[in-house]
Amino acid sequence: MKLKLPPWSRSGWGVVKKYQYVLLVALVGAVLLLIPSGEKPAETAAPEEGQQFRLEELEKRLEQALGQIEGAGEVHAVLTLKSGSRQVLAQAVDRDGNGGSSFAPVTVGRGAGSQEVVPLQTLAPEYQGALIVCQGGGDPAVRLNILQAVSALTGLGADKISICKSG
Repeated sequence: MKLKLPPWSRSGWGVVKKYQYVLLVALVGAVLLLIPSGEKPAETAAPEEGQQFRLEELEKRLEQALGQIEGAGEVHAVLTLKSGSRQVLAQAVDRDGNGGSSFAPVTVGRGAGSQEVVPLQTLAPEYQGALIVCQGGGDPAVRLNILQAVSALTGLGADKISICKSG
């Protein structure tokens, strides 16, 4: 027994057959869009929402951590900043007919007439230098360990970190 298809279905298959490669590319593109990329958003050392960067708190944490290094003894740390933490804001581009454009920050309403800007990214502060004063600052091995630790935490090079022995 031969299956007979209605006349409208035969013309539909003709269209599908005619554009089969275009449809295949569109289908593959849709599947690729649905597959997760596997990349997680980049985690930054920036403070969480609602928290402010406090240099004094960071210095205290650094002192506590460096005090755990063998031979360091009591540690005092002073950090200087080139720039503090800052936010990159979302901006809307308005183009006029003459080819010019203007930028305005994107805001969202939070109810009761208040508006807030939309942050895209919070950038961590940029350090300028570090001074570490500790009891074990005269020992080269302790100095090296402290130098490596401060460099790893702040991103500063060895020429920007000064380690002194306390008196």
